[in-house]
Amino acid sequence: MKHLYLSFGFLLLVSCNYFDVKKTTSDAILNEELKTFNWSDVDEYPSFASCNDAISKEEKKHCFQNTLIAIITNKIQRDTIVVSQDINDTIFMKFQISETGILSLMEAKIDSITLHEIPNIKELLKNSLDSLPEIYPAIKRGQQVKTAFTLPVIIQVD
Repeated sequence: MKHLYLSFGFLLLVSCNYFDVKKTTSDAILNEELKTFNWSDVDEYPSFASCNDAISKEEKKHCFQNTLIAIITNKIQRDTIVVSQDINDTIFMKFQISETGILSLMEAKIDSITLHEIPNIKELLKNSLDSLPEIYPAIKRGQQVKTAFTLPVIIQVD
C-alpha cells in the first residue's frame, strides 16, 4: 500500500507540468497567422454584376476578364484606325482595382511598331475604360482589397 501511495504521489507531481498554461502574446499570434497567409490569392476576384451568376471562383475570374476584354475591344473597334501595314499585336495591360471598385490602367506594354502605326493607341485604351459598368472589388477574408492583374488584348488591323 505504501508503494501505491508513493507511486500515486510521484505521478501527481510529474503530471503537474501538463497543466501549465503557456501565455502567448497577440503579436506572436499575428506573426504566426501572417506566415500562413497567402498574399497572392483572393477569396473572390473582382467582378461585374453580369458575372455574379457564375458559380465557381474560376468562372467568375474568366467572366470578369472576358467582359473587360470585350468592352475594350468593342470601344476600340468603333474608332477608325488607318495604318500603312498590317498589325497583329498583343498588348499587355496592367490594371489595378481599388478597394472601392475603381479600375485604373497602370501600364500598357505595346510593341514599337504598333506605337508607330497607331500613335494614339494609349489614349484609345484609356478612353475604352471610361464608361465601364460597376466593378465589385476583390474580397479577401471578408474585406474588400486592392488587386492588380495583367490582361492581354489582341490588336489586329488590316
